[in-house]
Amino acid sequence: MFVGERNNWGTNICTKVRATTAWPADSTFDHIIEALVEKARYNFGGGVIHKEEEAPLALWKKSKYTYKFNVTQQEGTLWWHAHATYLRATVHGAFIIHPRSGKFLFPKPYKQVPIILGDWYDGNVVDIYEHVLAVGDVRVSDAFTINGLPGDLFKCSKQQTYKLKLRQGKTYLLRMINAAFNNNLFFKITNHKFTVVALDASYIEHYDTDVITIAPGQTADVLLKADQPLGTYYMAATPYVVGQPSPLFDNTTTRGLVVYEGYTSSLRDSKPIMPLLPPFNATEVANKFFTNITSLVGAPHWIPVPLEVDEHMLITISINLERCPKNGTCLGLFEQKFSASMNNESFTLPVGKGYSMLEASFYNVSGVYTTDFPDYPTQSFDFTSPKNALDLSRVFISSKTTKVKKLKFNSTVEVVFQNTAILNAQSHPMHLHGYSFHILAQGFGNYDAARDRVKFNLVNPQLRNTIAVPAGGWAVIRFQANNPGMWFVHCHVDDHQLWGLNMAFEVESGPTASTSLPPPPADLPKC
Repeated sequence: MFVGERNNWGTNICTKVRATTAWPADSTFDHIIEALVEKARYNFGGGVIHKEEEAPLALWKKSKYTYKFNVTQQEGTLWWHAHATYLRATVHGAFIIHPRSGKFLFPKPYKQVPIILGDWYDGNVVDIYEHVLAVGDVRVSDAFTINGLPGDLFKCSKQQTYKLKLRQGKTYLLRMINAAFNNNLFFKITNHKFTVVALDASYIEHYDTDVITIAPGQTADVLLKADQPLGTYYMAATPYVVGQPSPLFDNTTTRGLVVYEGYTSSLRDSKPIMPLLPPFNATEVANKFFTNITSLVGAPHWIPVPLEVDEHMLITISINLERCPKNGTCLGLFEQKFSASMNNESFTLPVGKGYSMLEASFYNVSGVYTTDFPDYPTQSFDFTSPKNALDLSRVFISSKTTKVKKLKFNSTVEVVFQNTAILNAQSHPMHLHGYSFHILAQGFGNYDAARDRVKFNLVNPQLRNTIAVPAGGWAVIRFQANNPGMWFVHCHVDDHQLWGLNMAFEVESGPTASTSLPPPPADLPKC
């Protein structure tokens, strides 16, 4: 599904969700989009943690539910997607927010075009999910896609290649989304350059480049000028992967065609030109893109960096193993099940508790979750040293937990995401529901406050909702907890989320009605 819903800032949205399968309808629309519902301070019925991950909306076949929310505080490209099992592989689409005035902060583009990068699985994704869950293995996608099509490098899809028609001299706005399950992606168009104007629906200083690096869950608004001779050119996307041998990731390329209007049949003997793509492990290319972008100070919805910090956290991110059940069959490393953790805590959903986490918070119900997620890892070691990759004292998780960190309303929170080399170092796209955050700095190795705080950008840092934490490195984010509710934090690599690379922030209500979490709607489906 690639529905590209277009709305103006300030619009009241009413979305009806109808289940047509035997799967919960939260699998379709309940995560309508980060920061639409999530920024509305009305997250009951709004597609966030209370009903999306741990307690699916009880919408079964032929049932329905209506979401109501207001589009505020952001302009640009976001997306909606499934948040249950593996259904996000096919159930997702663009959600585009136009400026209320109708005026862009750049020359009005001739056309706006969604470019959704995804992946393809040869098989039913629900069956694949159940198999992966049972045996603890990794299921690599069979192809990447551009707007749902793998392209002409695959025999079965040679005649199903996405085509973008351009008029020479015109400028187009590409609304880019990485909806792929498990991979950062490089994207190029032969002989063309891009100007990036926004990321995750936040305006940036215009950034010129010939390659886009985009992590799962991230979006980019990109200007493309049709300034080349009449002809056909390939657009292509390929993975950026660090720390994994090729059998463990999809090392294929998807491509589409850029076709200039007026390219006549007499010229069709020439073949499209393929762009020179970075190698799959081109960290220098990815790092250049991720670290050279700054926010556009004073732009609509720009937020200055809060300077006084109330809560400091350092959260380690690790791939782990979970011991195979007795008499079970497991296909992960060492015949165990893959797992993942944050600060040595591997998250599990509170299934069968009768309340979602948000409802439990609102009604003060105990036994659904605990509020003791640690501010720092329980063990300190050389986090990024390859020597610790197979340290069995750290590889295995001891148990699954449902822990959250409680935050006072309006407190300022600074989080250092520290990658580890346990099993292998990978880039982790960490996403926070309910907020956009400032990216103050990022780097490689172990974070050292004495050395690295001087690198903080407190003037015009990126404002995003998903940060690609470097493989073998760290990233520092900061946000103000002014949106009450229960807000999920997770890796947007879906396998890692499935394995437990998640936690949540429980943000308390403020002193007034407008800063407090309202009660659940009367028609909110029960867990």
